[in-house]
Amino acid sequence: MAAGGRGEALEASTPRQIVAELDKFVVGQQAAKRALAIALRNRWRRLQLPPEVAEEIVPKNILMIGPTGVGKTELARRLAKLARAPFLKVEASKYTEVGYVGRDCESMIRDLAEIGVALVREEKRAEVAATAVARAEERLLALLVPSAPGYGPASSQGVEDLSATREKLRDKLRAGALEERQVEVEVEEGGSPSLEMFTPQGVEEVGINLKEMLPGLFQRRRRAKLPISEARRVLEAEEAEKLIDRQEVAREARRRVEQHGIVFLDEIDKVAGRERGQGPDVSREGVQRDLLPIVEGTTVATKHGPIRTDHILFVAAGAFHVARPSDLIPELQGRFPIRVELEALSEQDFARILTEPENALTKQYAALLGAEGVALEFRPDAIVEIARLAAEVNRTTENIGARRLATLLERLLEEVSFEAPDMGGVDLVVDAAFVGRALGDIVQNQDLSRYVL
Repeated sequence: MAAGGRGEALEASTPRQIVAELDKFVVGQQAAKRALAIALRNRWRRLQLPPEVAEEIVPKNILMIGPTGVGKTELARRLAKLARAPFLKVEASKYTEVGYVGRDCESMIRDLAEIGVALVREEKRAEVAATAVARAEERLLALLVPSAPGYGPASSQGVEDLSATREKLRDKLRAGALEERQVEVEVEEGGSPSLEMFTPQGVEEVGINLKEMLPGLFQRRRRAKLPISEARRVLEAEEAEKLIDRQEVAREARRRVEQHGIVFLDEIDKVAGRERGQGPDVSREGVQRDLLPIVEGTTVATKHGPIRTDHILFVAAGAFHVARPSDLIPELQGRFPIRVELEALSEQDFARILTEPENALTKQYAALLGAEGVALEFRPDAIVEIARLAAEVNRTTENIGARRLATLLERLLEEVSFEAPDMGGVDLVVDAAFVGRALGDIVQNQDLSRYVL
């Protein structure tokens, strides 16, 4: 397999292992999990092949169809997070056909390139962290014990005294005894300058890095007195940047984006309508035609170099309440050969979502209130009642899936969250009766629930 970073660890896992990882965060939707796991494993398989064969194998892009709030976005987001791959989530509705005001479709690849560079730079910083810490320590010692005029090479005693003083201060620095002492360091003001220009597609950044072309001219620095605890962070960051080869970062980022990048195109159904006249949706089919070459495979110019999109995995998703997948232009339909339908969530699913995932809402609220010293416990009957109410409100109003649980829990614990600072040491048990008192009247009143829940 081609050399790479941590991003390729999950791809080397079996589809069964990938699904097991996704099960920790998303309840149900086994068909979608299997499709994503196979797509990820196929990338690993392709990298095992000879280059001339691997070049011909393109990813099988996925179209996920299902109502809102059933886990489409969460699945893609968790997959990318677990894989440490460059991942971009965008809404298809924010792009417009070339010639209209708005972002052009190629900008998603430029955004993905920036994410890839940030990912690689973070890994490179970790690699040089130990060296950067050592260099920053030497610079701090030089600030604390500057060489005095009398301590030149001609004065061996002075050199020995200076060295002994620095070693004493080094021990104190490492012990954290000097964290509050002030030192004067140079800090950079603001961020790197960039040029932006207005184009028919909107405001786009020009692919020129003035900081690299004209070093020193645009770097505005000032001297500031900082405590050593803060100065150390500034100096470590500067030293790490000096140790990182920017060209190597850009080269590795381009490779990572081309071979492992994932673009999640949400709300693809919003651009699925065919034009039947002029109006605000006039560029829908145009957006599809602009997306087509990117999904098929093209080369996009970015400020970090050209990026080929042939092997980027595209995962599209949409509710398709009004439009249908067949309303997409045939060429684009053909570029999403794997279609999975996500199921609407049941009352039992809501109960599992409240308890099983590692990031379950009940665990989040218990942790938040625990910061105030309040011990929050949800009884099983409370979980069942909240799930029942979520299913009922979704049935009688708009069905927003699992997002309804967040609305209900926020309303349920609103009073507790407000009073929590004065409730330190209290053990709060939430049972079915507590849920009924807090939410029963609102759920029964459908007119009120439309506005509150």
